[in-house]
Order: sequence, then structure tokens, then C-alpha cells
Amino acid sequence: MAGARRRIDVAEGQAALASWQAAWAGSTADAPAAPSRATTAMAVRYALEELTSRAPGNSVEVRVPPFGVTQCIEGPRHTRGTPPNVIETDAATWLELVTGSLSWADAVVAGRVVASGTRADLSEQLPLS
Repeated sequence: MAGARRRIDVAEGQAALASWQAAWAGSTADAPAAPSRATTAMAVRYALEELTSRAPGNSVEVRVPPFGVTQCIEGPRHTRGTPPNVIETDAATWLELVTGSLSWADAVVAGRVVASGTRADLSEQLPLS
């Protein structure tokens, strides 16, 4: 996937991620963040594309429903059925990981990330900043 064509313009993706991060940073328990669905979708998809460009490969599948999925990290290629190395999380957790607001270890311990397989670990790739 190293040569995969980007679907999200880099500048637009970075702007969406910055907008999401600003809204998220301004939230409190009494006033939770409410970035728009469109902003969240763009930020998630951009971050998935960025992960793939930085860690190309097909051995790990990263799922952030309902916004996107990508395969990354070099290793054995998966072609059929459920991949052996899968990471799944919600959009807010994914973007917190991407921006460095949440560590990989803390997300896994808290059950905010479901990671299965020996290669299902993004601690070396995240945050993306």
C-alpha cells in the first residue's frame, strides 16, 4: 500500500484533525466535545491514510467504524477471511491515539482498543505527530 493513492487531500485532512483536536481539547465532563460528524470522518480517514503511508504493509488491519479501515505494517499479507492481526476502536479513541492525547498502553488497558494478533500493536507508530 506504499503507493496507494490518497483520497483525502493532506491539507484538508490536517485541518480536519486540528479542528477535531481543538474541539476535543476544549471539552469538559460538563460540556463534552462535539466535533461535527463530517470533521470526525475526515480526520479519521486522513489519519488512517497517514498511518498507511508511514507504515506500509498488509499484516495489520485497523478498523475505525463506521468511518474507515486500512491495512498497514510490513509482514505476512492477509488475503481472505478475518485477518489474523486486527485493531478496532471508536473514532474518538483513534483520534486521541493519533494526536497523542492517549497512549497506546492506556487505551488497551482501559479496553478502548481491541487488538488481536501478534502484530496488532501500534505503539511504535502512534502518535502520528
